[in-house]
Amino acid sequence: MKNKAAGTHILSASTDAPTPIVMATADSLADQPHALVRARAFAEPLIACEVMDTGENVLAHADAVVAILQSIGGSEAMQAATYLVHACQHLNKPQDVIAKAFGASYAALAVETTKLIYVQRQTRAVDGKSHLHDDPAAQTENVRRMLLAFSRDLRVVMLRLTSRLQTLRHYAASRQAAPKALAHESLHVFAPLANRLGIWQIKWEMEDLSFRYLEPETYRQIARLLDEKRTEREVFMEALRAQLERDLNRNGIAALVQGRPKHIYSIVKKMRGKSLDFDQVFDIRAMRVIAADVKGCYAALGFVHSCFEPIDGEFDDYIAKPKANGYQSLHTVVREKSGRAVEIQIRTQAMHDHAEHGVAAHWAYKEAGTKGYAGVSASSEYDAKIAVLRQLLAWERELSAPAAQRARDANQGLFEDRIYVLTPDAAIVELPQGATTVDFAYSVHTSLGHRCRGARIDGVMVPLNTPLQNGQTVEVITTKEGGPSRDWLNPELGFLSSNRAKSKVRAWFNGLAMEQTVAKGREAVEKLLQREGKTAMRLQDLALQLGFKTADDLFEVVGKDEFSLRTIETMLRPAEPVLSPDEFVLAKKSRLTDKSGTVGKGSQGSVLVVGMDSLLTQLAKCCKPAPPDVILGFVTKGKGVSIHRSDCSNFRNMASGSPERVIEVEWASAKAPDGAVYPVDVAVEAADRQGLLRDISEVFAKEKMNVIGVQTQSVKDNRGGTAWMTFTVEVPQSGRLHQVLGVVGNVAGVRSARRR
Repeated sequence: MKNKAAGTHILSASTDAPTPIVMATADSLADQPHALVRARAFAEPLIACEVMDTGENVLAHADAVVAILQSIGGSEAMQAATYLVHACQHLNKPQDVIAKAFGASYAALAVETTKLIYVQRQTRAVDGKSHLHDDPAAQTENVRRMLLAFSRDLRVVMLRLTSRLQTLRHYAASRQAAPKALAHESLHVFAPLANRLGIWQIKWEMEDLSFRYLEPETYRQIARLLDEKRTEREVFMEALRAQLERDLNRNGIAALVQGRPKHIYSIVKKMRGKSLDFDQVFDIRAMRVIAADVKGCYAALGFVHSCFEPIDGEFDDYIAKPKANGYQSLHTVVREKSGRAVEIQIRTQAMHDHAEHGVAAHWAYKEAGTKGYAGVSASSEYDAKIAVLRQLLAWERELSAPAAQRARDANQGLFEDRIYVLTPDAAIVELPQGATTVDFAYSVHTSLGHRCRGARIDGVMVPLNTPLQNGQTVEVITTKEGGPSRDWLNPELGFLSSNRAKSKVRAWFNGLAMEQTVAKGREAVEKLLQREGKTAMRLQDLALQLGFKTADDLFEVVGKDEFSLRTIETMLRPAEPVLSPDEFVLAKKSRLTDKSGTVGKGSQGSVLVVGMDSLLTQLAKCCKPAPPDVILGFVTKGKGVSIHRSDCSNFRNMASGSPERVIEVEWASAKAPDGAVYPVDVAVEAADRQGLLRDISEVFAKEKMNVIGVQTQSVKDNRGGTAWMTFTVEVPQSGRLHQVLGVVGNVAGVRSARRR
């Protein structure tokens, strides 16, 4: 039966990877007038003198493939595409050139088929070198590559099947030995594909030709056995056929009885599978009964069983229970009067058409409606596409399951961890076993995953954490904007299975956290510039002066508290010039100077300047001295005497440059006045962990020390992570601080605690 319409496009799901997408366009393949004649005329100058790797002329090969497509009902569009596939290899930009001449649909089909040819050629080359013909993993991976290629456009299936059949025919006609890798691929990949799609005419011929090159001695032996008694067998079968047809029609059962061809490979499989001799194989003698309808099939079966003795265990009802690929027929084996076994198949004409041509007989899909057949029946064009794709999915699983079982036994682990599901446009998506609807959304596109809020499986609303099964159709429901939920990263809730999807969710939240950190850092820097009166300064210029490439890089480290704002302050304020001794300026006597000549600042206690009085003093911020630290003074310009700890590195640097400014000072009292406290810095190094900051802060709180500032920094290292913390605490005297640091050192994870 010939189609009235061309094969339908499959809309491929948009993914992050730059893969071609086959789109349904206005220039449908069926809309091209005289497409076959035009395509041959277009390709002939390019391929007429070209020769394939097999030695066959390319144009002759294409003509033969077109003839095969015509014989099985392939559309004119597919026949035309055959010539364009071979022309692709001789065009610089085949996609553009063919699209201009024939339209985007033809271009996509030709280019996708050409790519698949290249992939299969590489696979055969690898298999031929490594002798992995019997490796189940390699075989299943080859099937997987084909399956994913077919997901873009199902017409690729027919183009590749018919092209491979013609290649095998060429080797047979030219009496050449086909390469083992090509014959193996034909027998174990292409023939099972034809079987899954129910195209028996191609399946049987491809099996016999492949087997002929893989096991030539066995092939010749069976062929010789078939020929030895051919004349006697044909006379017997013709007499039996004519008699059965007459008897059926005389008994009111309209039927046509035919002989059935003998397929060498199927005979060998039965002999090996059931350990039979050649004479014990039933389908050496076989007939086919074509009845008017299903009722007539069962009537014919009853009549056959009444006339001949049925053999126990040799009856199969594939009408009531069709095969997975939609095949329907009644199979029985009977013994005629002389005791010879005869296999008889009984089916309707429609069942026979499907058995011979399978999907090709219904390639326009729409014809698979009320006139459809089991397994691929459908009520619409979309449903028919889905039905055919499910056959491809089942085919891949059938091939991989036995191999997976063998691999598990051998501790190898094969492809039992993969599933295939369908998009609403009938494109195939490969996912890990246990994947959910959220995994599916992220595999199609990152944005689709982020905005996923619901899903339907085969039209039914389901929770987002529902595990997917092989062959299901998944539809994702999204919002216009939004992001993922943190619950999706909780393994106990089961929203995500694939590592790829998990990494995309983490990346989204990391990006969100980074935005918040940068915003926090920007706010801090802008406030600092306002305080310093530098609002006119460009933020990018500030970042470059500080050694950062961009302003956001600066904001990031400031937001993480990894870069002190004091550094920015230092850069914004010009350094004090070095003054000569004559330029010292002494401040007036402080309001707090008492009669003993001691000076100080309120709550900071008193400092006695030896040999002088009426001097303003201030405690240095770099070392934050507190009683009873050993201290020294440094005379500054306009700010009196700066009081430093004697071990202060800043003081040593200033004293070495201007020793004449150093003066002796001491605390007026070893203890601070009542209520007076001094700010000091405490540096803590610890193993980074959750709750560390809280535990250390609680120690200071229990010891009645007020924490007025904290800076933290965390770095991942070979010890798992290290945290550095600087606490600014108020103490009445430094001696008390040493006691508290001992308590801090006992906090879990703390490696050291010291005063800065």
